[in-house]
Amino acid sequence: MEFDTIRLRKAGGIAFLTLNRPEVLNVFNARMRADISTALDDIAGDPDCRCLLITGAGRGFCAGADLTETGSPGADGDRGAAIARAMEDEYHPMVRRLHSLRIPVVAAVNGPAAGGGMSLALTADIVVAGRSAYFMQVFGPQLGIVPDLGSSWLVPHNVGPSRAHGMTFFGDRISAEQAVEWGMIWKCVDDDRLSAEAEAIAGRLATGPTAGLSLIKQALAHSPDNTLEQQLDLERDFQRKAGITHDFAEGVAAFLQKREANFKGR
Repeated sequence: MEFDTIRLRKAGGIAFLTLNRPEVLNVFNARMRADISTALDDIAGDPDCRCLLITGAGRGFCAGADLTETGSPGADGDRGAAIARAMEDEYHPMVRRLHSLRIPVVAAVNGPAAGGGMSLALTADIVVAGRSAYFMQVFGPQLGIVPDLGSSWLVPHNVGPSRAHGMTFFGDRISAEQAVEWGMIWKCVDDDRLSAEAEAIAGRLATGPTAGLSLIKQALAHSPDNTLEQQLDLERDFQRKAGITHDFAEGVAAFLQKREANFKGR
C-alpha cells in the first residue's frame, strides 16, 4: 500500500510501519493519523501479519502533534472544541486500534519520543530504544495542556504515580537507560544495533504462538483493574480458548519430542 506520511511493508510475518516525516521529527498531522489508521486496518485484516514493528524515519521516533495545525479553531472559533474533536475523531480511534491489535506490537524508538510520540511508543507491547533516544512529556510544562493519546493512563501504569507526576509536571527528558531502570521500556541498545535488535525481537514474536500471545495481551491488559479472583476466572476462560489452538497442540508435541515447536499462529 502507498501512503503519504508512513511506509508499510510486510515480510516474514512482520508488518514494518515507519513514520515518514523525518524533516519534522515525524510529528503527527491529519494525514499521518489517517495513514496510520488505514495501515492498522490492513494489518489487522491480514492473517499473515503476526507482529507489528513501529519506528521512525530519520533521527527521531515521533515528536508529538504537528502544532502548525493542532488547535486551529473551527467554525465556532473555539480552539478547545477543535482539539477535542480531533482527539475524538482521529487520535482516539488510532490509539484504540493499536491497543486492541491482536498481534504483538514492538516499538523501536530512535531519538526523541515526545508528547503523543511517547504515547505511541508506550502503546506497544515491547519497547526497545537506542541509547541516544529519550522520552518526554511536553504537554503540561511546555504547552499547558493535558497529556493525551493515552499518556495519562500509560505513564502511571508503566512507572507508578510518583514518577508519573514528576514526568508530566516537569517534562524532563528521560533517557533510554533511565526508562529501562524505571521499567518503562524493555531494552536499551546501542544506536547502531537498534534496527537489528528490534527486527530480531519482532521476528521471534512473529514465529510464536500468535493466538496465545493475543490472549496474553488481553490478560495483562485486564490485570490492573481486576481482583485476584476476577483474574483467576479470566485465566481459566482464556486457557479454555488457548487449549484448543493448533499451536498449543504443537507446543506440547514439541516439548515431549524434545524439539523446537513450529507454531503456525493459529
